[in-house]
Amino acid sequence: MSRRRYRSASGVAEAYPASSLLRLWILRLLVLLDGRKEFLRDKSFSNDALASAIGLEKWLESERDFVEKEVNAELHKLHLESERMARNSTVPARLTRNIDRLSTLVGLSVTDCRILEFVASLKNEHLLREATDSLGSELSNAKVLHVLATVLDIPEYEIRASFSPSGMLARSNLVTVDSDNNYLSYKLDLLSARFAANIYSADSDPISLIRDRVAPASPAELGLDNFEHIARCLAVLRPYLKNALASRRKGVNIFLHGKPGTGKSQLAKILAQDMGYELFEVACTDEDGDPVKGELRLYALRAAQYFFANSKAILVFEEVEDIFSNGGFFEPSSAQSHKAWMNRMLEENTTPIIWISNSIRSIDPAFMRRFDMVCEVPVPSQKQRERLLQTLCADVLDSRAVARFATSESLAPAVVSKAADVVRSIRAELHEQKVLNVEEAFEFLVNNTLEAQRHRPVRRHDPNRLPEVYDPLFINADVNLREIADGLVQSRAGRLCLYGQPGTGKTAYGRWLAERIDMPLLVKRASDLISMWVGGTEENIALAFRQAEQDGALLLIDEVDSFLQDRRGAQHSWEVTAVNEMLTQIEAFSGVFIASTNLMDGLDQAALRRFDLKVKFDFLKPEQAWELLRRHCAQLSMPAPSPDLLDKVRRMDKLAPGDFAAVLRQSRFHPVTTPRLLVAALAAECALKEGCSGASIGFLP
Repeated sequence: MSRRRYRSASGVAEAYPASSLLRLWILRLLVLLDGRKEFLRDKSFSNDALASAIGLEKWLESERDFVEKEVNAELHKLHLESERMARNSTVPARLTRNIDRLSTLVGLSVTDCRILEFVASLKNEHLLREATDSLGSELSNAKVLHVLATVLDIPEYEIRASFSPSGMLARSNLVTVDSDNNYLSYKLDLLSARFAANIYSADSDPISLIRDRVAPASPAELGLDNFEHIARCLAVLRPYLKNALASRRKGVNIFLHGKPGTGKSQLAKILAQDMGYELFEVACTDEDGDPVKGELRLYALRAAQYFFANSKAILVFEEVEDIFSNGGFFEPSSAQSHKAWMNRMLEENTTPIIWISNSIRSIDPAFMRRFDMVCEVPVPSQKQRERLLQTLCADVLDSRAVARFATSESLAPAVVSKAADVVRSIRAELHEQKVLNVEEAFEFLVNNTLEAQRHRPVRRHDPNRLPEVYDPLFINADVNLREIADGLVQSRAGRLCLYGQPGTGKTAYGRWLAERIDMPLLVKRASDLISMWVGGTEENIALAFRQAEQDGALLLIDEVDSFLQDRRGAQHSWEVTAVNEMLTQIEAFSGVFIASTNLMDGLDQAALRRFDLKVKFDFLKPEQAWELLRRHCAQLSMPAPSPDLLDKVRRMDKLAPGDFAAVLRQSRFHPVTTPRLLVAALAAECALKEGCSGASIGFLP
């Protein structure tokens, strides 16, 4: 321990007032616990201010010889005098009143209160901290109990009972013993620094003492009607929660999970409001904005259980990954480190808790089974997204823009709310600058967030929309595609595999089919589903099917060969598990599912059996190509193609609808003004394909 002296500029130790009880505790530390060995060393005091406070100030006079034997005798004398006056020794009145309130609320024993008095004083009185430092830095947990028993003059078995798992002081986590520290002032800890300051210096109601760790939640911005996409979950959750609150049931724990921004926190607020209860959040950051360690958040949650035991309150614990995720390969999570304690809390908590997480991967199944309900909160369906946008952005977006943004499958409520708030705050400046209008600014903010989350942005002009001249007649398939559509209109269930060369119209047919059946369309590509994380691809596949089920959407998975390769050729275990997950989901899906692929060869045989119909898409027949050319000429306000071009079109045996789409895109910057130029551009597209006859790059009619 560093040897510190506290003296004024004159060289005389400054007097620090010490209450009679504080002096008694200090003297017990020095005399009964042998702290004097460190306090008296090298014919001086290790701390002059401490010596002055307990009555040894005469030995600080510069002309007086320091006789350690005499000082020791006087120290014993002062201790005996303090012991005789012990009955009149009390802690500050404010501390007494605050602890009395806590005792009534939480149910503390007399010993619990005495320990709490001492630890609160230890955190607020520097003289007491200095005195405990004299005990050294090698204090074990057992030694701490002995120190408390000696200083407070309480039998050690009573101290041990207060810190036992069944003791209220330990169960409420008001006072904890930190095994990682050795000095007493660090080993004994209170719920938080602010709690320590408030309980000692201000008359506070018990709830306000923990406001830095557990605070009232802000009001909800949404309503239950914004969560119709989880109606089945709410049909169970709401009555269960209502019944549990009415019967004051113990061990009520609801687990909400889903991707960031899907409205989990809003749902917790809405549920509390619906029940007529106040919602309190366990803080993730302290008063300085710094993150609070998972273990300390658990302590706060445990304490709150007793603070709110008789209140109309619900607790919400967000970002549970903090406590359930491991710190590393060899570092268990906070929950794992306190597994028995954690399990007991999940079974016995008196105040209902809503736990919120972005992912359930890190949760030990042993913990998960103890939650009464586990409910996923996905991104809302398109209809729900449209309603949400109308609710949050009525003064920002018109109905056309609302419909456009609602098509984004990744647009979560939190993203919408944040962007709308920003735009509202700068509306006047946007009008003055005339760089972006309100809708454009909203789009800029939303798209930046979506791209940062690795989602597709919302586009003003969707490049994947159907062309105006689209007609299944211009698809060369081995079945009648209109008849297939008519059948699906009636059954609204079917599994189709569309295969063939790129550009032959597979994805476009899926889009047309969704419109024909009058179903929302959910499109997923390989890049949307493949994850770098173990199990992530399987989770994304399951989520896509679940989302389509919830939305009543036609699910179209493009490049499905990425997930249905023959398992016999797999080189990695994840390749097999991805195929297995896809097959399982296809088998269980009750809606309309379309898979498209350019590579039919090599698909798993079990996958082919899962599809009700396999449809081959091929290059256009000559008559289809000619009629499609005529349609595009009319669309572009060109004259009809002359008959001499028919032979040139016939020779392009690998022409596909996608080639027409590519040429139309080119025409935006390289105008195609005549049918002859259009045919030339189509021939150039064909010339790039392997084995194409009748055309060459640079073909000019």
